[in-house]
Amino acid sequence: MNIKKPSSHKNSEPESGFLYIVGTPIGNLNDLSLRALNILKNVSLIACEDTRQTRKLMSKFAFTNNLISFNKHNSSIKIPRIVNDLNSGKSIALASDAGMPSICDPGENLVKYAKSKGIGIVCIPGPCAALTAIVSSGLPSSKFIFEGFLPKKKSEREKILLDISKNDKTTIIYESPHRLLKLLGQLKEYCGGEREIQVFRELTKKFEEHIGNNVDEVLNFFEGREILGEITVVIKGINKEIQNPELNKQYLKEELNDLIKAGLSLSSASKYLAKKNNISKNLIYKLH
Repeated sequence: MNIKKPSSHKNSEPESGFLYIVGTPIGNLNDLSLRALNILKNVSLIACEDTRQTRKLMSKFAFTNNLISFNKHNSSIKIPRIVNDLNSGKSIALASDAGMPSICDPGENLVKYAKSKGIGIVCIPGPCAALTAIVSSGLPSSKFIFEGFLPKKKSEREKILLDISKNDKTTIIYESPHRLLKLLGQLKEYCGGEREIQVFRELTKKFEEHIGNNVDEVLNFFEGREILGEITVVIKGINKEIQNPELNKQYLKEELNDLIKAGLSLSSASKYLAKKNNISKNLIYKLH
Protein backbone atom coordinates (compact mmCIF):
# COMPACT_ATOMS: atom_id res chain seq x y z
CA MET A 1 0.00 0.00 0.00
CA ASN A 2 1.23 3.49 -0.85
CA ILE A 3 1.31 5.80 2.17
CA LYS A 4 1.19 9.50 1.40
CA LYS A 5 4.54 11.18 2.10
CA PRO A 6 4.97 14.70 3.46
CA SER A 7 6.81 17.41 1.58
CA SER A 8 10.53 17.72 2.27
CA HIS A 9 9.96 21.40 3.08
CA LYS A 10 9.00 21.56 6.74
CA ASN A 11 7.88 25.18 6.42
CA SER A 12 4.90 23.82 4.46
CA GLU A 13 3.47 22.15 7.56
CA PRO A 14 0.70 21.35 8.13
CA GLU A 15 -0.16 19.76 4.79
CA SER A 16 -3.65 18.83 3.72
CA GLY A 17 -4.68 15.20 4.20
CA PHE A 18 -2.07 14.44 6.87
CA LEU A 19 -2.57 13.21 10.41
CA TYR A 20 -0.14 14.86 12.83
CA ILE A 21 0.64 13.04 16.09
CA VAL A 22 1.53 15.89 18.45
CA GLY A 23 3.38 15.49 21.74
CA THR A 24 2.12 17.95 24.36
CA PRO A 25 3.50 18.90 27.80
CA ILE A 26 3.14 16.44 30.68
CA GLY A 27 2.96 19.28 33.18
CA ASN A 28 4.96 22.40 32.39
CA LEU A 29 3.24 24.10 29.44
CA ASN A 30 6.52 25.74 28.40
CA ASP A 31 7.66 22.32 27.17
CA LEU A 32 5.47 22.65 24.06
CA SER A 33 7.80 22.80 21.04
CA LEU A 34 7.62 25.54 18.41
CA ARG A 35 6.87 22.95 15.75
CA ALA A 36 4.04 21.45 17.81
CA LEU A 37 2.63 24.94 18.39
CA ASN A 38 2.66 25.66 14.66
CA ILE A 39 0.79 22.43 13.92
CA LEU A 40 -1.83 22.98 16.61
CA LYS A 41 -2.42 26.54 15.41
CA ASN A 42 -2.75 25.73 11.73
CA VAL A 43 -4.33 22.30 11.22
CA SER A 44 -7.96 22.14 10.13
CA LEU A 45 -8.92 20.64 13.48
CA ILE A 46 -7.49 19.04 16.61
CA ALA A 47 -8.69 15.65 17.83
CA CYS A 48 -7.98 15.75 21.56
CA GLU A 49 -8.50 13.46 24.52
CA ASP A 50 -10.17 16.20 26.57
CA THR A 51 -11.09 19.52 24.97
CA ARG A 52 -10.71 21.26 28.33
CA GLN A 53 -7.04 20.30 28.57
CA THR A 54 -6.31 21.39 25.01
CA ARG A 55 -8.03 24.72 25.63
CA LYS A 56 -5.51 25.37 28.42
CA LEU A 57 -2.75 25.17 25.80
CA MET A 58 -4.72 27.39 23.46
CA SER A 59 -5.20 29.95 26.22
CA LYS A 60 -1.52 29.84 27.23
CA PHE A 61 -0.31 30.42 23.67
CA ALA A 62 -3.19 32.68 22.61
CA PHE A 63 -4.65 30.84 19.63
CA THR A 64 -7.92 29.19 18.69
CA ASN A 65 -8.82 26.19 16.53
CA ASN A 66 -11.57 23.66 15.92
CA LEU A 67 -11.63 20.87 18.53
CA ILE A 68 -13.27 17.46 18.62
CA SER A 69 -13.02 14.97 21.47
CA PHE A 70 -11.26 11.69 20.78
CA ASN A 71 -10.91 9.26 23.67
CA LYS A 72 -11.40 5.63 24.68
CA HIS A 73 -15.15 6.15 25.05
CA ASN A 74 -15.82 7.46 21.53
CA SER A 75 -12.83 6.34 19.45
CA SER A 76 -14.67 3.58 17.58
CA ILE A 77 -17.18 6.15 16.29
CA LYS A 78 -14.71 8.96 15.68
CA ILE A 79 -11.97 7.03 13.81
CA PRO A 80 -13.92 6.59 10.53
CA ARG A 81 -15.09 10.22 10.69
CA ILE A 82 -11.54 11.51 11.18
CA VAL A 83 -10.22 9.44 8.29
CA ASN A 84 -13.05 10.72 6.07
CA ASP A 85 -12.03 14.28 6.96
CA LEU A 86 -8.42 13.49 6.11
CA ASN A 87 -9.45 12.01 2.77
CA SER A 88 -11.39 15.19 2.04
CA GLY A 89 -8.18 17.21 2.40
CA LYS A 90 -8.29 18.36 5.98
CA SER A 91 -5.16 18.33 8.14
CA ILE A 92 -5.74 16.96 11.63
CA ALA A 93 -3.65 16.97 14.81
CA LEU A 94 -4.06 14.21 17.38
CA ALA A 95 -3.24 15.34 20.93
CA SER A 96 -3.66 13.58 24.28
CA ASP A 97 -4.13 15.31 27.63
CA ALA A 98 -0.40 15.06 28.28
CA GLY A 99 2.60 13.51 26.57
CA MET A 100 2.70 11.48 23.39
CA PRO A 101 -0.57 10.24 21.87
CA SER A 102 -0.91 6.45 21.41
CA ILE A 103 0.84 5.78 24.74
CA CYS A 104 -1.92 4.27 26.91
CA ASP A 105 -4.69 5.81 24.77
CA PRO A 106 -6.62 4.89 21.59
CA GLY A 107 -4.37 6.92 19.30
CA GLU A 108 -2.66 3.75 18.12
CA ASN A 109 -5.96 2.49 16.69
CA LEU A 110 -6.45 5.72 14.74
CA VAL A 111 -2.91 5.61 13.36
CA LYS A 112 -3.27 1.95 12.32
CA TYR A 113 -6.60 2.56 10.58
CA ALA A 114 -5.39 5.76 8.89
CA LYS A 115 -2.31 3.97 7.55
CA SER A 116 -4.47 1.14 6.23
CA LYS A 117 -6.32 3.77 4.16
CA GLY A 118 -3.11 5.30 2.79
CA ILE A 119 -3.20 8.40 5.01
CA GLY A 120 0.16 10.08 5.65
CA ILE A 121 1.29 10.18 9.30
CA VAL A 122 3.71 12.73 10.74
CA CYS A 123 4.84 12.60 14.37
CA ILE A 124 5.75 15.83 16.16
CA PRO A 125 7.75 14.40 19.09
CA GLY A 126 7.37 15.80 22.55
CA PRO A 127 7.44 15.04 26.29
CA CYS A 128 6.80 11.54 27.64
CA ALA A 129 6.48 10.72 31.35
CA ALA A 130 8.01 7.25 30.94
CA LEU A 131 11.20 8.53 29.30
CA THR A 132 11.43 11.56 31.59
CA ALA A 133 11.25 9.27 34.61
CA ILE A 134 13.77 6.66 33.49
CA VAL A 135 16.44 9.17 32.47
CA SER A 136 15.94 10.94 35.82
CA SER A 137 16.12 7.74 37.86
CA GLY A 138 19.76 6.81 37.55
CA LEU A 139 18.66 3.22 36.89
CA PRO A 140 19.79 1.33 33.76
CA SER A 141 18.09 2.97 30.79
CA SER A 142 19.67 1.46 27.66
CA LYS A 143 17.11 -1.37 27.71
CA PHE A 144 13.78 -1.17 29.45
CA ILE A 145 10.20 -2.49 29.48
CA PHE A 146 7.20 -0.19 29.54
CA GLU A 147 4.06 -1.72 31.07
CA GLY A 148 1.89 1.40 31.27
CA PHE A 149 -1.02 0.92 33.70
CA LEU A 150 -1.16 -2.63 35.03
CA PRO A 151 -4.40 -4.52 34.33
CA LYS A 152 -6.99 -4.64 37.11
CA LYS A 153 -7.85 -8.32 36.51
CA LYS A 154 -6.04 -10.32 39.20
CA SER A 155 -4.62 -13.10 37.00
CA GLU A 156 -3.32 -10.71 34.35
CA ARG A 157 -1.85 -8.36 36.94
CA GLU A 158 -0.09 -11.18 38.81
CA LYS A 159 1.45 -12.49 35.60
CA ILE A 160 3.03 -9.11 34.87
CA LEU A 161 4.23 -8.72 38.46
CA LEU A 162 5.83 -12.16 38.25
CA ASP A 163 7.52 -11.18 34.98
CA ILE A 164 8.86 -8.00 36.61
CA SER A 165 10.22 -10.03 39.54
CA LYS A 166 12.30 -12.16 37.14
CA ASN A 167 13.30 -9.57 34.54
CA ASP A 168 16.80 -8.12 34.34
CA LYS A 169 15.62 -5.00 32.47
CA THR A 170 14.33 -1.80 34.05
CA THR A 171 10.52 -1.63 34.09
CA ILE A 172 8.38 1.52 33.88
CA ILE A 173 4.80 1.59 35.21
CA TYR A 174 2.13 4.29 35.32
CA GLU A 175 -0.13 4.31 38.35
CA SER A 176 -2.96 6.41 39.73
CA PRO A 177 -2.35 8.00 43.15
CA HIS A 178 -5.16 6.11 44.91
CA ARG A 179 -3.76 2.72 43.78
CA LEU A 180 -0.07 3.41 44.45
CA LEU A 181 0.08 1.79 47.91
CA LYS A 182 -1.53 -1.38 46.54
CA LEU A 183 1.08 -1.52 43.75
CA LEU A 184 3.94 -0.95 46.19
CA GLY A 185 2.64 -3.73 48.43
CA GLN A 186 2.52 -6.09 45.48
CA LEU A 187 6.03 -5.11 44.40
CA LYS A 188 7.24 -5.94 47.91
CA GLU A 189 5.51 -9.32 47.74
CA TYR A 190 6.85 -10.23 44.30
CA CYS A 191 10.21 -8.44 44.16
CA GLY A 192 11.18 -7.98 47.79
CA GLY A 193 11.54 -4.83 49.88
CA GLU A 194 15.14 -4.29 48.82
CA ARG A 195 14.39 -4.04 45.08
CA GLU A 196 15.56 -0.65 43.82
CA ILE A 197 12.78 1.61 42.59
CA GLN A 198 12.16 5.30 41.99
CA VAL A 199 8.70 6.82 42.19
CA PHE A 200 8.09 10.10 40.33
CA ARG A 201 5.20 12.39 41.15
CA GLU A 202 4.06 15.43 39.18
CA LEU A 203 6.92 15.37 36.64
CA THR A 204 7.85 18.82 35.23
CA LYS A 205 5.37 20.54 37.58
CA LYS A 206 6.03 22.87 40.51
CA PHE A 207 5.81 20.14 43.14
CA GLU A 208 7.75 17.44 41.27
CA GLU A 209 9.10 14.70 43.56
CA HIS A 210 11.56 11.83 43.11
CA ILE A 211 11.15 9.19 45.85
CA GLY A 212 13.45 6.17 46.34
CA ASN A 213 15.62 4.14 46.84
CA ASN A 214 13.92 0.78 47.37
CA VAL A 215 10.42 -0.64 47.81
CA ASP A 216 10.53 -0.54 51.61
CA GLU A 217 11.71 3.08 51.71
CA VAL A 218 9.04 4.20 49.25
CA LEU A 219 6.32 2.36 51.16
CA ASN A 220 7.41 4.06 54.38
CA PHE A 221 7.45 7.45 52.65
CA PHE A 222 3.88 7.22 51.35
CA GLU A 223 2.30 5.35 54.30
CA GLY A 224 -0.29 7.57 55.94
CA ARG A 225 0.10 10.42 53.44
CA GLU A 226 -2.43 11.78 51.00
CA ILE A 227 -1.10 10.85 47.55
CA LEU A 228 -1.90 13.24 44.73
CA GLY A 229 -0.79 13.80 41.14
CA GLU A 230 0.44 11.72 38.24
CA ILE A 231 2.66 8.78 39.25
CA THR A 232 5.41 7.02 37.30
CA VAL A 233 7.28 4.08 38.86
CA VAL A 234 10.70 2.89 37.64
CA ILE A 235 11.85 -0.55 38.86
CA LYS A 236 15.39 -1.85 38.51
CA GLY A 237 15.76 -5.30 36.99
CA ILE A 238 17.45 -8.16 38.81
CA ASN A 239 21.14 -8.83 38.50
CA LYS A 240 21.02 -12.44 37.33
CA GLU A 241 24.62 -13.05 38.36
CA ILE A 242 24.03 -12.15 42.02
CA GLN A 243 20.28 -12.71 42.28
CA ASN A 244 19.13 -13.67 45.77
CA PRO A 245 16.33 -16.25 45.48
CA GLU A 246 15.05 -15.05 48.89
CA LEU A 247 13.77 -11.99 47.03
CA ASN A 248 12.00 -14.10 44.45
CA LYS A 249 9.84 -16.37 46.60
CA GLN A 250 6.74 -15.82 44.49
CA TYR A 251 8.55 -17.08 41.39
CA LEU A 252 9.86 -20.12 43.28
CA LYS A 253 6.37 -20.83 44.61
CA GLU A 254 4.97 -20.75 41.08
CA GLU A 255 7.64 -23.17 39.88
CA LEU A 256 7.07 -25.48 42.85
CA ASN A 257 3.33 -25.65 42.22
CA ASP A 258 3.87 -26.29 38.51
CA LEU A 259 6.18 -29.23 39.26
CA ILE A 260 3.73 -30.72 41.75
CA LYS A 261 0.89 -30.39 39.23
CA ALA A 262 3.12 -32.19 36.72
CA GLY A 263 3.31 -35.18 39.07
CA LEU A 264 6.38 -34.66 41.27
CA SER A 265 6.09 -35.06 45.02
CA LEU A 266 6.63 -32.01 47.22
CA SER A 267 9.93 -33.46 48.40
CA SER A 268 11.20 -34.20 44.88
CA ALA A 269 10.12 -30.83 43.51
CA SER A 270 11.76 -29.02 46.44
CA LYS A 271 14.98 -30.96 45.98
CA TYR A 272 15.05 -30.16 42.26
CA LEU A 273 14.49 -26.41 42.78
CA ALA A 274 16.99 -26.28 45.64
CA LYS A 275 19.69 -27.70 43.40
CA LYS A 276 18.67 -25.52 40.46
CA ASN A 277 18.78 -22.31 42.50
CA ASN A 278 21.56 -23.27 44.91
CA ILE A 279 19.45 -22.68 48.02
CA SER A 280 18.14 -24.70 50.95
CA LYS A 281 15.57 -27.40 50.22
CA ASN A 282 13.74 -26.45 53.41
CA LEU A 283 13.31 -22.85 52.19
CA ILE A 284 11.46 -24.07 49.11
CA TYR A 285 9.56 -26.77 51.03
CA LYS A 286 8.01 -24.08 53.26
CA LEU A 287 6.64 -22.21 50.24
CA HIS A 288 4.00 -24.88 49.59
